[in-house]
Amino acid sequence: MPNKRLQRAMVSARLGVDQLAEQTGVDPKTVQRWVQGRSPHPRHRWAVAVALGADQEYLWPDRQPTAGNRVAEVLTAFRHREDMEVDQWWELFLGARRGIDLLGYALLFLPEQHPGLNDLLRAKAREGCRVRIALARPDGSAAAQRDQEGLGGALDARIRTTVARFLPLQRGAGVELRLHDTPMYNSIFRFDDDILVTPHLHGVPGHRSPLLHIRRLPGDSLYEAFASNFDAIWSLATPVREPRASNRRGRDQGQLDLIADR
Repeated sequence: MPNKRLQRAMVSARLGVDQLAEQTGVDPKTVQRWVQGRSPHPRHRWAVAVALGADQEYLWPDRQPTAGNRVAEVLTAFRHREDMEVDQWWELFLGARRGIDLLGYALLFLPEQHPGLNDLLRAKAREGCRVRIALARPDGSAAAQRDQEGLGGALDARIRTTVARFLPLQRGAGVELRLHDTPMYNSIFRFDDDILVTPHLHGVPGHRSPLLHIRRLPGDSLYEAFASNFDAIWSLATPVREPRASNRRGRDQGQLDLIADR
């Protein structure tokens, strides 16, 4: 059976059979056999992974997925979202070419951990990369219910802070920002063929919840299930409007009042 992952990695790295053979020190016919499904010698696995910038475990998983088993799509499972290095997040943002999709409640950790994120997203959008960000409505029932789980009661403020951070991206940058009021079972972060998923646990903040790194496989895959979930919630979300200045007592000038069309 052809190794679809190896084929996809070669296309992404823009390396043909001859080029990969040259970089790994083997005959082109050997590379062709790898593409057709033969497993390389361990030393060649390492060389191929380096040449393609891919994980050996991804290119040659111990178990190939079947209709009822998509475990091979899961590259990494972190006990906590915070266990994934900040640089690993940044590399996914940098590597995205076709699309970046972000879905969650507040997602404030992203602009906090990456001061240059807005500049990067602007650049990606200018290069034709679709960027979509969906946050929970700060005044919605979904956010209120999540706050009732004893997470500190500051979710409203965190969402509004994130909106204020990302709002300038809508002004000519080609980035779409929306708010949803949908029950959230997962936060989803999609970068082309990679998806990160944080399952929401009752009473557990996002940074202490698990994180799964999933890479796309052909067909009706685990990746497609979460990608479809993002698209479904995105279709229900409403675009964010420009903030309005408010002079009402107890509010600062320029604080967001009504920030999404209903």
